[in-house]
Amino acid sequence: MKILICPDSFKESLSAIEVCDCIERGLKKANSKFKIEKIPLADGGEGTVKALVLATGGRSLKCRVRGPLGRKIWAGYGILSDGKTAIIEMAAASGLALVPLKKRNPLVTTTYGTGEIIANALNRGCGKIIIGIGGSATVDGGCGMAQALGARLLDGKGREIGFGGGEIEKVERIDIKFMDKRISKTKFIIASDVRNPLLGPRGAARVYGPQKGATAKMVERLERGLSHLARVIRKELSISVKNLPGSGAAGGLGAGLYAFLGAKMGNGVELVMKIAGLDGRIKKADMVITGEGQLDRQTLYGKTVMGVIKMARKYRVPVVCIAGSIMPEAKDLYRFGVKGLISTTTMPMSLQQAMGKSRSLLINASENLGHLLNLMMVKKK
Repeated sequence: MKILICPDSFKESLSAIEVCDCIERGLKKANSKFKIEKIPLADGGEGTVKALVLATGGRSLKCRVRGPLGRKIWAGYGILSDGKTAIIEMAAASGLALVPLKKRNPLVTTTYGTGEIIANALNRGCGKIIIGIGGSATVDGGCGMAQALGARLLDGKGREIGFGGGEIEKVERIDIKFMDKRISKTKFIIASDVRNPLLGPRGAARVYGPQKGATAKMVERLERGLSHLARVIRKELSISVKNLPGSGAAGGLGAGLYAFLGAKMGNGVELVMKIAGLDGRIKKADMVITGEGQLDRQTLYGKTVMGVIKMARKYRVPVVCIAGSIMPEAKDLYRFGVKGLISTTTMPMSLQQAMGKSRSLLINASENLGHLLNLMMVKKK
């Protein structure tokens, strides 16, 4: 039996790669002869680089960049097997996880390091750069990223502005004359499922600012700064980012990538699935196993698990979903051709307890599934 394992991560518990490994281990305990292929999936956020490097046989790299608070850190990214396509997670250089809780302040955090990773990928000859923009610590509209690539953002006196969301309200002029010339010859794609606009009640400041440490007063200042930046970009670059879907992602980095690099918006999960060749791999499988931390109503409208289910349905390949917990509404997944829903929890326990045992619980659940598959194979014979 050829089994394709292609789950999302179990949030705050196991990465998609770890989920794959646990499911494989459980299945092999039931039957060492299962032929297993693993494709960890992601949506452009954490885990995207590892997933695509693994799926394509690419390589992982590291470079020294400025972190969100301006201090030098090591940040990783990937290059696919073609040697010309770079995969970057902005969170590796400018992510919230890099900032201690007490120091989280989007008025001072910067995307400069993300720009430095892009420059490193250009130095390695990459002509296509995919940038996942989840998990940011910033609300600087991508200004730091642009500065790292040579853009000069000047105040009313012709001085370069500093780092952070608190500085963007000072921008009066944008000089792109000294930006890296290779940018115009490079294809940039934004990998994100976030479609929030730059401004307004669903915008970068009001929705995501508090998550990054902004107080109510800071949120209003950031909103004014982003609004001002959008006007200056329109005046100086003749580009409108104000109502662009996804421009509010990662504290306005979506807007900055679009305005300064000409990046195109892409659906994160769909990009990952396409690059990983998921369509062709599902087509050759006898069974597909997918899953996420919790199967609930959001799963029905989500991208990763539902994307796998719909693709498998196209080729009439049976799907089983494994999750830490399964809410009653998840039974609607059966309408899409799913053959089984399996919870890793076997007794009453708290979320904290389940997450603490997530690895062993997932292995055990996968072993149980393996024994059921053995029974199916016997009946088939």
